Amino acid sequence: MANGFRVPQIDLGAVLQADHPVIDLRLESYENETRNFLQNLARFKDLAITQETEERAAFAAETKRLVEKSKEIEAETNQCKVREIELLADLAREAQERKDAEYSVATFRRQLASLKEKCTAIDGELEEYRAITANLEREREKERSTLQAHASSVQPDYQAVERILGLTIEGIDKEQQLLVRFKHIDLNYLEKEFSFVLDVSGPGYKVLTSSPPLPQLPFLVEELNLTKDIYAFIHAMRQAYVKLTRG
Repeated sequence: MANGFRVPQIDLGAVLQADHPVIDLRLESYENETRNFLQNLARFKDLAITQETEERAAFAAETKRLVEKSKEIEAETNQCKVREIELLADLAREAQERKDAEYSVATFRRQLASLKEKCTAIDGELEEYRAITANLEREREKERSTLQAHASSVQPDYQAVERILGLTIEGIDKEQQLLVRFKHIDLNYLEKEFSFVLDVSGPGYKVLTSSPPLPQLPFLVEELNLTKDIYAFIHAMRQAYVKLTRG
């Protein structure tokens, strides 16, 4: 940078004694100094403007960065809040599920205890039924022995009746039905067979087939269901076949 402008020393007495007094103001040096000053001032102004522009741009960029960062932080904060709400809801749901599970377990335990009590009671009843069944089996065995003895005693009479009346009784379909056959009804043909099938499986008796058919069969079956006397029904059926054949 150029040296500062210095005011020259003037000998005023010498100037006044001259024929044509002249004072050298050194305007050229002044103008040079002034021009240099203005140039330096312009450079300083440009530098200041450039620096201020850069600082403003940097401030704007930093402000924008801080705003964006603030938005990111706010978004992350909101996500954390949402996640926190979801976690609280999950915890509440898990707590309710655990409570429901504990209630279910308690209910199942009560039911199990009740079932154990029922099983114990049923076991007791089974023992009673086993004892009753054993007694019934013994009584049935006694009755079977009695019936077998009675059957042995009446077997000759039964065989004689079969020969005279031509009667045959046979159990069919797992003893659920009785096939009853008669002979010695048609005097012209004693070997001709008359038969019917009696269903004894249900609470009421039914005649499934009759050969030959009998008009009065429904009335005979109705009488059988009233009296429950199968032997009387067999006798009535034979009489009906005799009446049908002999008129």
